[in-house]
Amino acid sequence: MDDQRPGPGQPGAERTGAERHGSPPHGPLAGFTIGVTAARRADELGALLQRRGGSVVHAPALRIVQLADDTELLTATKELIDHVPDVVVATTAIGFRGWVEAADGWGHGEALLSTLRGVELLARGPKVKGAIRAAGLTESWSPSSESMAEVLDRLLTQGVEGRRVALQLHGEPLPGFVEALEEGGADVVVVPVYRWMPPEDLAPVDRLIDAVVARTVDAVTFTSAPAAASLLSRAEERGRLPDLLAALHHDVLAACVGPVTALPLQAHGIDTLQPERFRLGPLVQVLCAELPARARTLPVAGHRVEIRGHAVLVDGDLRPVPPAGMALLHALSRRPGWVVSRAELLRVLPGAGRDEHAVETAMARLRTALGAPKLIHTVVKRGYRLALDPSADSKYADV
Repeated sequence: MDDQRPGPGQPGAERTGAERHGSPPHGPLAGFTIGVTAARRADELGALLQRRGGSVVHAPALRIVQLADDTELLTATKELIDHVPDVVVATTAIGFRGWVEAADGWGHGEALLSTLRGVELLARGPKVKGAIRAAGLTESWSPSSESMAEVLDRLLTQGVEGRRVALQLHGEPLPGFVEALEEGGADVVVVPVYRWMPPEDLAPVDRLIDAVVARTVDAVTFTSAPAAASLLSRAEERGRLPDLLAALHHDVLAACVGPVTALPLQAHGIDTLQPERFRLGPLVQVLCAELPARARTLPVAGHRVEIRGHAVLVDGDLRPVPPAGMALLHALSRRPGWVVSRAELLRVLPGAGRDEHAVETAMARLRTALGAPKLIHTVVKRGYRLALDPSADSKYADV
């Protein structure tokens, strides 16, 4: 074909960066945009995604309000000091540290630590263990899965009838946890160290909701159930919940750090992606595997073309494409090899109005961005088509 890349020794036969180094010069998330709803550790998660080539849209869906001056926390603390529990369950590092700091501020710090030294102290995960040990304490046990379900199973297996169990909450009541302990005969004392509240600035959340609805993000990450619930609640307030759910059902991947985080989304029938280990690193790893696997890859005009969220890989080279160009390319790739009319392309072009000349302008920019103009053929008086290779699967062929 006249638009294939030149052979060895011919002008322009330089190898791509991927060919020279034997591996792509970009990360596995290059060309994808990921929304981050986290309030805590958002910078850490964003950095992990960006190091793998992803573009990040940060929209904290909630904020943490410390309860150091809250009478509810003070009352719970004094009650535990006066009536020592048998078991204390620490669920988060930030919550445990906040509890000890608040007790210090009230003058009850030493009394609280003395109380905790004499009880069975359960830590949900390694970060909580670190906070416990930093306070000069030692945990009695911690689950390998970092799962509250495993903590509950241990308590119920041991038997809780007649035992006093203190539960440090992590923003909202754990669904079913307290009820299961009380049904087993336990006296449960909840310790509300902080609460989740809506963000003070809702503009980033609104922009993320609009981006999901417009399919200009490829995935949204959730690291807590309250964040997921908050995003859904804000969408409902704006009358955009049906549109948001439709996007999450079909086009935008919802990635959750674990099953508890996924509950608000699953209640709306949204399938979620979850890592086997409920940590940020594994969450990023599953995104690195899943998003490239969802990309459309086609043999076009002698080139390998992989269509990602806001960029295209042409023979392994990353080609950023403007939004208008991506809209056209997605429309063409839905029927590769078939002619798509200008009128149909105009309908998918964002903000184009009724002038079909806008299609020609956007198409020229798309061809320039791709760096291989003959990937897209102009069919006179009819429209445009992707120049699918004749050897491609017959289900794509233009007939």
